[in-house]
Amino acid sequence: VQLQASGGGFVQAGDSLRLSCAASGRISNYHMGWFRQATGKEREFVAALKWNSGNTVYADSVKGRFTISKDNAKSTVYLQMNSLKPEDTAVYYCSADSHIIHSSLGVPSSYNYWGQGTLVTVSS
Repeated sequence: VQLQASGGGFVQAGDSLRLSCAASGRISNYHMGWFRQATGKEREFVAALKWNSGNTVYADSVKGRFTISKDNAKSTVYLQMNSLKPEDTAVYYCSADSHIIHSSLGVPSSYNYWGQGTLVTVSS
C-alpha cells in the first residue's frame, strides 16, 4: 500500500481546508488514519476510518470540526477541517493498516503504511 497526501496550506483561524490521501493497493479491509505532528511534539491521532464499514473515530480535540470520509472510486480518504485554530498547525500524515483493534486506532505504531506529510499552518 502506498499513500500520497496533499492539500495542506496556509490559512487564517476560522478557515477550512480539506486534505486528501490517495491510496494504491487493496485497502478494502484497512483502517485509514490521519495523524498530525507539531514542531517539537509527538505525533498525535486525529481521526480514523474503517474502509469497508465507514465507521469513524475522532480525537476529542477535533470532534465537531473535522470530518474524515472516503471516495471508494478514487481510493481516497479525506480530512475536512473546519473552524481551524492556530493549535491545529502541524504536519498532517495519513496512514493505513489492517487488523487494528479499536483501542489501538490512535496509536501511531499500529499503522505500517504512511504517506508523506502535508503542512497545515493556521495563522491567528
